[in-house]
Amino acid sequence: MARLTLDDVTKEYRDGEMSVVAVEDVSIDVPDGDFLVLVGPSGCGKSTTLRMIAGLEEITDGEIRLDGKSVNDASAQERDIAMVFQSYALYPHKTVRGNMSFGLEESTDLSDEAIAETVEETAAMMGIEELLDRKPGELSGGQQQRVALGRAIVRDPDVFLMDEPLSNLDAKLRAEMRTELQHLQEQLDVTSVYVTHDQTEAMTMGDRIAVLNDGELQQVGTPLECYHEPNNLFVAGFIGEPSMNTFDGQLEEGAIVIDSVEYPLSSDARRNIEAGTDLVLGIRPEDVRIVDSRSGDRQFEAEVAVVEPMGNENVVHLRFDGTTTDGEFIATTEGIPSVSAGDRVGVEFPEAAIHLFDGDSGVALKNRELSFSGTRDELLS
Repeated sequence: MARLTLDDVTKEYRDGEMSVVAVEDVSIDVPDGDFLVLVGPSGCGKSTTLRMIAGLEEITDGEIRLDGKSVNDASAQERDIAMVFQSYALYPHKTVRGNMSFGLEESTDLSDEAIAETVEETAAMMGIEELLDRKPGELSGGQQQRVALGRAIVRDPDVFLMDEPLSNLDAKLRAEMRTELQHLQEQLDVTSVYVTHDQTEAMTMGDRIAVLNDGELQQVGTPLECYHEPNNLFVAGFIGEPSMNTFDGQLEEGAIVIDSVEYPLSSDARRNIEAGTDLVLGIRPEDVRIVDSRSGDRQFEAEVAVVEPMGNENVVHLRFDGTTTDGEFIATTEGIPSVSAGDRVGVEFPEAAIHLFDGDSGVALKNRELSFSGTRDELLS
């Protein structure tokens, strides 16, 4: 196991006079035994960052350290790192046993007996001991994924790197493997970096998550920190499903003026925000309350556009008068649908639940208030 540190790491691709910065000044510290998830949209630099850690890509600037020692000049073979690829990258002509033992045969001085024992112990841990004599073409996607993980585990590396290893699985198996990976990481207690574009995986699997966009690091924190206290508008919109509702407006005479409504702000909420400032008001769908009728300053009349029954909850699409489909916002409610398309309802945005962002920079100016019985650190740990 090892502490992994990325210090202002940059990757720039050059083609003659043209250059593209894929990753820019990324700094992340991954403590020994921590499970970090790199998450972001396609093309944001997640896999490039992972490949630089593995030694498969040269870094343009910055430093990568393992336990305080720079590995910038170390080859992939010299780094005690194991990587699981999205495609699994199994040798089709070798059996499961051959795939799992190959790395040990090439990189260690272990005897054949010791290698065989290590492979069999790991196969038992992964539940694939009955598959050792099969070839990859005879395995299901889930079985191949377990073999790829087992091949990495037998090396007992300092760091595990996983590049979207569940993306080729169906939804049910993907959910099962998320749980198995968490149990496995807890059992091995090895420093791990996991890349995904799926924010559900990030929220459920990581001790901490690092959100990337356009090659730049947006936020590093626990899943709850990134969900409830996003640094900026991008993190707020990317983390959470359904996404946070956002409304563009401007602060005028103590209220945010949006196209069709005015949302009054208390003096505390608008503290240090100047009149005339462009703002974005955000609120999570689960914090939007549907009420029988409008009766308060922060309650508004809206029309129900679509109701999506999900079983355990309903996703209700709403819109204010005068807005189009693009202006719809979402509320989530529990149980049997109580509203239908075409209904006119009251909606409430509690001030304690709203977020405010600078309209130009997207930086968070106010995050929701967290109501809980314990301390803030207990909730966000």
